[in-house]
Amino acid sequence: MKQFSTILKFELWGYLKNKIFVGITVFLALLIAVIMFFPRITEAISSDNGAVSEENVDTENGGDTSVGAVDSENDRIMLISAEENDVQHLIESAFSEAFTDYDVQLSDKNIDDIKASVTGGEAECAFVFDSLTSYTYYVDNLSMYDSNTEIADTLLENVCRMNAMLEAGIEPDEAASLMSIQIENETVSLGKDQMQNFFYTYIMIFALYMVILLYGQMVATNVATEKSSRAMEVLITSASPTSMMFGKVIASCIAGLLQLIAVFGSAVLFYNLNLSYWSDNMIIASIFDMPISLLGYMLLFFILGFFIYAFMFGAIGSTASKLEDINTSVMPVTLVFIASFIIVMYSMSSGSVDSTLMTVCSFVPFTSPMAMFTRIAMSTVTLWQIITSAVILVASASLIGVIAAKIYRVGVLMYGTSPKPSAIIKAIKNA
Repeated sequence: MKQFSTILKFELWGYLKNKIFVGITVFLALLIAVIMFFPRITEAISSDNGAVSEENVDTENGGDTSVGAVDSENDRIMLISAEENDVQHLIESAFSEAFTDYDVQLSDKNIDDIKASVTGGEAECAFVFDSLTSYTYYVDNLSMYDSNTEIADTLLENVCRMNAMLEAGIEPDEAASLMSIQIENETVSLGKDQMQNFFYTYIMIFALYMVILLYGQMVATNVATEKSSRAMEVLITSASPTSMMFGKVIASCIAGLLQLIAVFGSAVLFYNLNLSYWSDNMIIASIFDMPISLLGYMLLFFILGFFIYAFMFGAIGSTASKLEDINTSVMPVTLVFIASFIIVMYSMSSGSVDSTLMTVCSFVPFTSPMAMFTRIAMSTVTLWQIITSAVILVASASLIGVIAAKIYRVGVLMYGTSPKPSAIIKAIKNA
């Protein structure tokens, strides 16, 4: 136990003194601070600019703010062109009400001139109508978020229905009443709301992915570095391989937890300091509305998953003959972990977190840390499934830890070419 505590303290202190570790943590905390304080900063800047502008207007107009007032009209111009005047004015009226963020203007130009206006920046977009049911939409660079045609289609459908009612003899007021019928609905989720929980689940899964992958590879690199410097030959004679392996892995796990707490803790602090600026942002609000119980599950599956992968990374690092071989040696483990991440991300984005694949992955030790946490966050999982998954993870982590310690004991004394798996197994049996 004394050997283990000594190694644990030494390895943990090495992480805390590492300039890269401290630098990344501070950088992430500062980045989150900038994001969380951004609305407050922009408000302060805009208020200062507004005060200066008002002062300039007062000075230029001799104190009369009614002269030369700032033009409040929207500078995003949308052109409307139609052959029939009746249709043209009807469309202009409807579009002006629907596209409130545009300055909708009628145009009597020909097609080439309208295109030139759009490409030249005089107008942002243009609708050229052949009839109420047929049009061409012109835009210079089509944004992937451009929904103008979808809005226009819905709008024109309503206009056509209105015209049909009027032609059928229905009074305008009655037709308008029929077109403005509102449908009321209420959705009651008896389980989890996947859309509401998606954002913080995504962030947590991505954080687990980065921390486990980063610190797992750091364990492998540290072991390989000690082996290449021959310092391992001295250490292995004064401490048991189990104490060394568990000391290194637990130290890296604590360092990863400290970094997560520092980053997410600062995010919560800065969010609460600027709560009034983010209260209307549903995405940000949902991220920080994560239940405490879910945070506990995240820590549980993070620690168990970290142990499994860190033990494997450490064992593989001990078998590498040169530090340059680490990336190649850990590639199989890294690919397994990346595959687990891809499966979980695909299931989240498709909304199929309760699929057969995800259910199976929830009980496989290499995939369950992320898969089970995702199911808990975005679905309803029975308690026995959570307990079973956790028990399998504990048993797997303990077994892999013992095997990794034996590989570590044999691997650190193997030099030259990287040993084959059969040679490692034979050496473990003879150890």
